[in-house]
Amino acid sequence: MSVPSDLRNDSRWTKLVTFVKDMAFIDGEHEEAFTLASGNKSRWFFDMKPVMMHPQAGRLVGELMNLRCNEIGADFVGGLELGAVPLTALVIATDETSNRLGFMVRKEAKGRGGRKTQNPPGIEGSSLSNGGRVIVLEDVTTTGGSAIKAVKRIEEETSCEVVAVISILDREEGGKDAFKTAGINFESLLTRSDISG
Repeated sequence: MSVPSDLRNDSRWTKLVTFVKDMAFIDGEHEEAFTLASGNKSRWFFDMKPVMMHPQAGRLVGELMNLRCNEIGADFVGGLELGAVPLTALVIATDETSNRLGFMVRKEAKGRGGRKTQNPPGIEGSSLSNGGRVIVLEDVTTTGGSAIKAVKRIEEETSCEVVAVISILDREEGGKDAFKTAGINFESLLTRSDISG
């Protein structure tokens, strides 16, 4: 299972489950009710943006992510636009114990980022130029393909080491296995089974 047991024992975890059920989850009740960004069809749909944009739910996400980031150890957190941008901001804003910095990876470089930070084009935010340990964040994981691309890009274009990918929710549709095959540590705060029952 992709959710660490210490998270499930945290009282905030149960509150987050309730927020996600109420604000982010739709059960289409039919096997292929929704077409996902990956192109896959699914009965279940998750939109984490209302959760991330809600004051209490967003704070819970940030705090629980920071528990894991502290345990794993990271100098930087960030990920692909769009979902990882508000998620990164939540993690940075609720981090009260480290000097962890945030960044974002554009799907397509705009050509103007990195002038001040010395980051490669398309990697924006804090400077990664001196290297460090990175955790890539993701709002919802289906196949893992987007996050794996972000990991490869960070490791090929910077001197950083990606130590993990953490998602708010693992849809349990192959992402965990894809990360394992790619040699990338993966975990999530929640799984689809936690929400859909």
